Amino acid sequence: MRYQDKVVCVTGSSRGIGKQLALRFAAEGADIVINYFRNGDAAREVAQEIEALGRKALLVRANMAQEEKIISMFEEIRDEFGRLDVFVHNAASGRNRQAMEVDVKGWDWTVNVNTRAFLIGAQQAARLMPEEGGAMLALSSFGSDRVFPYYTTVGASKAALESLVRYFAIELAAKKINVNAISAGAVMTDALGHFPDMDKTLEMVEEKMPYHRMVSPDDIANLALFLCSKEAEMVRGQTIKLDGGITLMVP
Repeated sequence: MRYQDKVVCVTGSSRGIGKQLALRFAAEGADIVINYFRNGDAAREVAQEIEALGRKALLVRANMAQEEKIISMFEEIRDEFGRLDVFVHNAASGRNRQAMEVDVKGWDWTVNVNTRAFLIGAQQAARLMPEEGGAMLALSSFGSDRVFPYYTTVGASKAALESLVRYFAIELAAKKINVNAISAGAVMTDALGHFPDMDKTLEMVEEKMPYHRMVSPDDIANLALFLCSKEAEMVRGQTIKLDGGITLMVP
């Protein structure tokens, strides 16, 4: 197994894509740091599933919008495991407004959770990674370079996130730490329900899909397991689109 006895931290891993990432890394032999903020019961259920696979699960409640909570999370990882091999920034949030309706509070919240948390997390994670190196992965979306209704703050924060990935990839290469991002298409999770008019948007996406289905959390996990492994050693600082080919289509 590619991640036997490795330590993997997945932010926002109590549900959806983060949960699937945590379970798939555990199935490949990793001990998992489960980060959550509001969904404690769900996080504990994920921990039970990981432990049923014979792996350790460290539950850490931390608001990714707060610098001190992020730093405290990595201190807990250090105290529990003494190191970290893979850091996956999956936690995301957003103020779902049109550009003319975005307020400063919503902007700051979105950027802090989606982008600044990766900046702080990557800095902290790098200090815990062993001499033989490690990997970091950020979850983006094609709203970073496409326009979707009510997606202003999220799209802009994801574009900045992808830029950070490139900078960390270069600066951490000497430490044998690989950094990449996955830009996923519309993934069928509960998070989609928070966007206005999402039913109409999903209908539009499904009509344009060149393939017969939409992206699933398992699709993301398949790519994540590759990008964080030694097999992807020469894939560095890249944002890999995982969208069934829809962004190749002419509108």
